[in-house]
Amino acid sequence: MGDAAHQPPQTDLLLGMYPGRLDDRGRLKLPANFLQYFAALGETRLFVTSLDRRIARLYTIPAWKETEKWLVSFREDTEAAGNIAFNAADLGAVAEIDSQGRILFSTDLRRTLEIENQPVRLWPNGNKIEVLSDKLYQERKGGASVDAGKDLKKLEQAGMPR
Repeated sequence: MGDAAHQPPQTDLLLGMYPGRLDDRGRLKLPANFLQYFAALGETRLFVTSLDRRIARLYTIPAWKETEKWLVSFREDTEAAGNIAFNAADLGAVAEIDSQGRILFSTDLRRTLEIENQPVRLWPNGNKIEVLSDKLYQERKGGASVDAGKDLKKLEQAGMPR
């Protein structure tokens, strides 16, 4: 998605999906391997936001700047890009990873996503980490399970490595 200087290090630290929980103050304790990952990047500040008002996203500042630049330059549907940029700005805030490995979600973000003092799932996905509410995680899990065998067969036939 752009300049290699802003790409995360090639590492297996962030494979899989991880359980988490926002505490009563809106802080998320990051798993140890996430802290190692951000330390390897030299990043202690994250942009915490939502683009769709359903899923929170954690970006390093350089990754967010790259996404923001892309949104500004997207000409195919400037209204859609503007709406997404608005959502990001409206719900987003820079959060510093504290000495205990926690990041703070803004009050507006956690209330909008209904994740206050709730369990969440962290899913590293591209240049961001998605944070799904338990309700959304269960919906996605159910939907992904329905035709998993059929879906897998289709993708393997299309050339997915086995």
